[in-house]
Amino acid sequence: MKDQVSVIIPVYNGEKYLNEAIESVLNQTYTNYEIIVVDDGSTDSSKQILGPYFEKIKYIYQNNQGVAAARNKGLEMATGEYIAFLDQDDYWIKNKLEMQLKGFQNSSKPTIIHSGWYRIDPENKIKGTMKPWEKIPLLNLKNWLWWKPVLLGAMMFRREAILQVGGLDHNLTQVCDLDLIFRLTLAGYETKWLEEITLYYREHDGNDSLNTIVQSRESMEVLDKFFSQSNLSDEVKEWEKECRYYTLIWCAWRLYHTDHIQEMTEYLEKSWTYKISSPTETILHWIEFFKNYSQESGQEIDIYQLSNTKEWQSLIRKLMGQLLIIV
Repeated sequence: MKDQVSVIIPVYNGEKYLNEAIESVLNQTYTNYEIIVVDDGSTDSSKQILGPYFEKIKYIYQNNQGVAAARNKGLEMATGEYIAFLDQDDYWIKNKLEMQLKGFQNSSKPTIIHSGWYRIDPENKIKGTMKPWEKIPLLNLKNWLWWKPVLLGAMMFRREAILQVGGLDHNLTQVCDLDLIFRLTLAGYETKWLEEITLYYREHDGNDSLNTIVQSRESMEVLDKFFSQSNLSDEVKEWEKECRYYTLIWCAWRLYHTDHIQEMTEYLEKSWTYKISSPTETILHWIEFFKNYSQESGQEIDIYQLSNTKEWQSLIRKLMGQLLIIV
């Protein structure tokens, strides 16, 4: 339906914050929308919480298949021209849909309108403000591959574009969103920034993104999948080494902040394969990136503490030993 937005909310045991997510859609200034809630096998009181909204939403229950499959089910049910995803523990500002639709109407090219978000704690206290356009003003394929500033709840899509590239990969549990963006951008679809904050992104102990072991493994699998495609231009192929290097460092940083120190060193060691400068400069580069990533995400990092872990020191000795053998 023209100009209608299909809001897709995948739910799995979301009783704690689900009401706030639903209300943030019902309170939108733009009202030509449908709400599709896909309950992915919840065993808590999610369905009971949704009961009072049944006249205002499309609700479907399915056996647990993962968030990508739940979103794909929502896409199957959607009738709107545009798609907006919202996670069960997040919520929108009241004019999110209105502002992003204007972005589409002002340009015929974008398939994705992206925006910023607040990082909030379980009690809705703001922990930080994310404005990715300040660092990445142009969201082209190269910058998506390098920086990966994806957050589905802060975005809006043309439905036909998502369907054309095959929806989300249900085999991915952590980075199906990133894989989707890579496929859309490679297919020639464009992203435009709406330089506004539209989403409250809640950080809590139950965030799926804290499963950094799986997140890191899948991030590398998505790169493997991307760079193995036969239709890549020579220019894009030339990006692979550097892209893998930066992704491995990002994974290592994520692993460090979730206390997977040994796995962190394994990813850093893998990045050594793609090092783009001298050994000493590469190690300093790791430290600098850890500092920058932590600062951008509002997290603290003690480099002295990091460098004095037995895992870090063992890694440096191993790498320096390899260097001496080569020399």
